[in-house]
Amino acid sequence: MKVKELTKQEFLSKVANYEASPDKWIYEGDKPCIIDFFATWCGPCKMIAPILEELAGEYEGKIDIYKVDTEKEEELAASFGIRSIPSLLFCPMGEQPQMARGTMSKADFKKAIEEVLLKK
Repeated sequence: MKVKELTKQEFLSKVANYEASPDKWIYEGDKPCIIDFFATWCGPCKMIAPILEELAGEYEGKIDIYKVDTEKEEELAASFGIRSIPSLLFCPMGEQPQMARGTMSKADFKKAIEEVLLKK
């Protein structure tokens, strides 16, 4: 699996339709996911992109990894209060999502995946 870039419409159907339920988080995915809010000009975003690609392969079938270009999807980024990038939204099954801001090492990502998304 590769990291898939989402449009707002894809986000609404694959992650959460925050327009239909603005006061309640209802996760639409069939497995936990990470959403990377990024911009093409962002140096730290470029640093974590290959790590996310590696993790997409390592955790294929267990989690989904998506990315959202904050310049193409300004409304979506604004809906989540994205003010700094990279911002990473960790979406476990049946629980509230958790936001992390800034770069993370591969070890940090793996720890978050295991503890937040897969609950190991």
